[in-house]
Amino acid sequence: MDSKYSKLVFDFLPEYNEDVLMSLGGEPGFIASPQAYFRGATQIPGAVFNVGFQIFVKPFFLDRIPHRHDVDEYLMFLGGTFPNIFDFDADVELTIGKVGEDAEVFRINTPSIVRIPAGVYHCPINFTRVDMPIFFQAALMQDMFSSIYDTEDGGKRELYYNGPVMCKLDPSQKCTSCRKCIERDVFA
Repeated sequence: MDSKYSKLVFDFLPEYNEDVLMSLGGEPGFIASPQAYFRGATQIPGAVFNVGFQIFVKPFFLDRIPHRHDVDEYLMFLGGTFPNIFDFDADVELTIGKVGEDAEVFRINTPSIVRIPAGVYHCPINFTRVDMPIFFQAALMQDMFSSIYDTEDGGKRELYYNGPVMCKLDPSQKCTSCRKCIERDVFA
């Protein structure tokens, strides 16, 4: 249906991106597949929200390099055996703060939500023990997912990521996160 409000509805499609995450050092089968992601303004014009829906079933060392964002991020750790999201049997280590300065390691072993304020360094996230599935969400309040990393020369580098999807402007190519497809005007 093509109506005035049809751009406000996005039908989730399954994503099979275990290969992308395995390239970060994981073993096969650590995450239930498929996963679902909402990738902000590339999927719903004007959106300033990104979120992934993943279920971890084995230990995994995620986001090894500390980074920050210009906006708030929320990390959710829930039991992944539905409908009881409070059935949680796992250990996760999450570092908040800049390593070498004010970093603290939090041990998560109950259903939790963590607010990472804009500009606050965080990661790594290490799923050290997963005896029951963990439903994990990382929600970032911006139009396309990105992380800001410190460079060796004291500068910063912002890297955007839009998932292992095809380019909206050239469907024969993989998305390079160039941001040219970002739709800011809902009713354009």
